[in-house]
Amino acid sequence: MAVSRTDLHDAGTEADTDAVTDAAGPAACPVDHSAFTAGADAHHGYEPFDMTDPFPAYARLRSEEPVMYDERIGLWVVTRWADVRAVFDDWETFSSENAQAPVRERGEEASRIMKEGGFTAYSGLSARVPPDHTRIRAIAQRAFTPRRFKALEPAIRENTRAALQRMLADADRHGDFLRDIAFDIPTITILTLLGVDPAMVPTYKRWSDSRAAMTWGDLADEQQIPHAHNLVEYWQECQRLVVEAHRNGGDSLIADLVEAQDAGAEITDHEIASLCYSLLFAGHETTTTLIANSVRVLLGHREAWDAIVADPARIPAAIDEVLRYSGSIVAWRRKALRDTEIGGVPIPRGAGILLVMGSANRDEEVFAHPDVFDIDRTDARNHMSFGYGIHYCLGNMLAKLQDRIVLEETAAAVPSVRLTGSEIAFGENLSFRAPTSVPVTWEV
Repeated sequence: MAVSRTDLHDAGTEADTDAVTDAAGPAACPVDHSAFTAGADAHHGYEPFDMTDPFPAYARLRSEEPVMYDERIGLWVVTRWADVRAVFDDWETFSSENAQAPVRERGEEASRIMKEGGFTAYSGLSARVPPDHTRIRAIAQRAFTPRRFKALEPAIRENTRAALQRMLADADRHGDFLRDIAFDIPTITILTLLGVDPAMVPTYKRWSDSRAAMTWGDLADEQQIPHAHNLVEYWQECQRLVVEAHRNGGDSLIADLVEAQDAGAEITDHEIASLCYSLLFAGHETTTTLIANSVRVLLGHREAWDAIVADPARIPAAIDEVLRYSGSIVAWRRKALRDTEIGGVPIPRGAGILLVMGSANRDEEVFAHPDVFDIDRTDARNHMSFGYGIHYCLGNMLAKLQDRIVLEETAAAVPSVRLTGSEIAFGENLSFRAPTSVPVTWEV
């Protein structure tokens, strides 16, 4: 796969690629991928777990084989905007039941650990199908309200300012925006929303990392073992939080769901705990990456950064363009429930499908000059980084609120911030495109 390398100091020009990586590529993965890289030309350069710079391969797939069966992962890879949207929209044919299934089968020891630990967590919403999805989403939506998000805004802003002050106190004027800012802000926010002590940020982050690795990673059996232990702890904590809400109530989303249950809403304790299990992951993992990618991309296109510094009212449009150009989630899975077709290609019943939103968001049939980052686009909101249809992301407003606040506060406090000469790597993953660091420096 041809990888483009762009010097960050020159990234203010409109580049056709989004990636900046070192010669070593993304964070080292202990799994041998030689079987994947061999014969890559047969897959138009597409490497399922390589998030370094997937966009040239996406373009080739859209042009040459927009619906391609990839035997390496056992999934049909769908890359055109119209096809991705059509699959998302037809939930009766294309089920979301495999959205949270492990990409790699759990090993015997990891399975034993999780079974003996009582791990029975299920998806909050993304892998559920109607009627359960419809029922649970309607109840969750009553608790997941703009009013509650608005109440969180002062705390988000205060936490952001405090984190910026800590980073800017560095005598050498060097920081890592991912570690120093993006890592904690969304985690504290979602823990507060769910009524969890923010002091537990490191613990929840450890559990979240294990969930990402076990579900979307490519782990050998022995590598799964510590993650299995973490997931058991994670699930037990989610169950404890529901029990605590029954005992003591409180001002939290979990307490709201328990109160709704007591008032007659059709939702079980297990379903509330599963929502907690999903929200504690989705509520901070993808938002952390959105914030990191927003800063990374905007600083890599200096004219865009200068524009939002001069006029913060342009930040919401800039966020939509970041979501289009470099979304946190680039692919999601579905399962065909009957013999069907996608884009004229026959798809058999039971087939797994990978919807590549990261490719759809750069489809030249929908977006003019799709590889150009342009915060003045009028159609950026047509991106599918939050999904589409009945599974459209429930927390999209909270994610964008936090990203907006971080960009506003950063632009005001340190407009001179810039990316350093270090090169940015991305972790290996089937669905998430997350930088491993965002190194920055600034003027006094």
